[in-house]
Amino acid sequence: MSAAPSVRTGTVVPVLASAGITVALMQTLVIPLVPELPRLLNASAAGTAWAITATLLAAAVATPIMGRLGDMYGKRRMLLISIGMLIAGSIVAALSSSLVPMIAGRALQGLAAGVIPLGISIMRDELPAEKLGTATAQMSASLGVGGALGLPTAALLAENFNWHTLFWLSAALGAIVFVLVLRFVPESAVRSGGRFDVPGGLGLSIGLISLLLAISQGADWGWTGGRTLGLFALAVVALLTWGWWERRTSEPLVDLRTTVRPQVLLTNLASMVFGFAMFAMSLVLPQLLQMPKATGFGLGQSMLASGLVMGPSGLIMLVAAPFSAKISKTRGPKVTLMLGALVVAAGYGVGSVLMSSVWQLVLVSLLIGAGIGLAYGAMPALIMSAVPVSETAAANSFNTLMRSIGTSVSSAVAGVILANLTISLGGYTLPSQSGFRVVLLIGAGAALTALAIASFIPRSPSQVSAEEGEGALEEELGGGLVVTREG
Repeated sequence: MSAAPSVRTGTVVPVLASAGITVALMQTLVIPLVPELPRLLNASAAGTAWAITATLLAAAVATPIMGRLGDMYGKRRMLLISIGMLIAGSIVAALSSSLVPMIAGRALQGLAAGVIPLGISIMRDELPAEKLGTATAQMSASLGVGGALGLPTAALLAENFNWHTLFWLSAALGAIVFVLVLRFVPESAVRSGGRFDVPGGLGLSIGLISLLLAISQGADWGWTGGRTLGLFALAVVALLTWGWWERRTSEPLVDLRTTVRPQVLLTNLASMVFGFAMFAMSLVLPQLLQMPKATGFGLGQSMLASGLVMGPSGLIMLVAAPFSAKISKTRGPKVTLMLGALVVAAGYGVGSVLMSSVWQLVLVSLLIGAGIGLAYGAMPALIMSAVPVSETAAANSFNTLMRSIGTSVSSAVAGVILANLTISLGGYTLPSQSGFRVVLLIGAGAALTALAIASFIPRSPSQVSAEEGEGALEEELGGGLVVTREG
């Protein structure tokens, strides 16, 4: 363990959480620009869509790789490299006036996605046990906080300043976080060493890029088109080959023997399904808020107003983090995850009925945000209690990847539903109210599915040992054992 001075504990947590929020901001930063990008970059709409897709693909590849490199060569070092790529990507995008530099900049920003699992892993190495639960819950929640706060911030800047300002701001935030990490976050002495699994990294990258590219572009290319089916087939072959290699190499990128442990496997499955459920809110609520009032159900709000409506959901995630840690401490993280999934399902259920005014959607976003905050705090606790300290970053990164895959699938499924359940208004085809309601109900069903999966997660060995020890002590005391102190 690192011998970092305890006085740094109160600084390390907010610095790492700030890094997580800054990286999460990048996911929503470009959303207000999407309708204008073809004009701004003099490119087609299909081409500018890659400003979103490039970030998604880069994040999927970087997350597990940076986690493994962090375990091997130092988590703080990889954290700084990740933030450095965020700064570089932001500068490239800020200087761009055409499509290729923009895509390159957004891809570099996506490579910073490993910051949150790396931050959680640093906390495990550096913080005392009694503070770890709350700290990791806050760090995990920073993903949702940054995503929720990014939309109103980006909308405000896009409406009042040159669009390049968005990326200069992200570069400045990245630079501030870089300096703070360099100054206040110690390097952990916990390292696994060894050689990096290059074939494993290539195999997983090919499999993930093929899978996510097919999912994200399938609606435009056609789900039965040659490119889409070919990418799905390549993903299956690449991931199966990767799994075969990982089981046989002595130093794998991801230790599959660890990932198939019931607690880790079921937590990752629940996380993937929960990621599917979570993203439905980000897809439905902003559209309902901005839909024209002439539809009969739209609320006719601006991008900025809809962002402000979504903003409190990010803050409630942060507020829910200490409650998540407290419940996990008293009842176990499994119960916390199940409770979070139940609250999210309730939020979607309420949303499927209450969608006719702004305050109703604020209520729905707060409910869902609270559930996400509870569940996101529990996931790393479940993972870390079941893996060796030397594999913390890799295991947390893989869990984050599972959530990302879930959100990608959610986006594709919701897109298909909203494209097929439509209405016509003024010569335009728009999603119908029933389409939004179906997506919300699917989100509720996914959250309940995550709850069901989580219910089968076994207790960690440490929990079982503690409970058995308490039971044995109670049995001895009940049997008449009396302890006295002489003198």
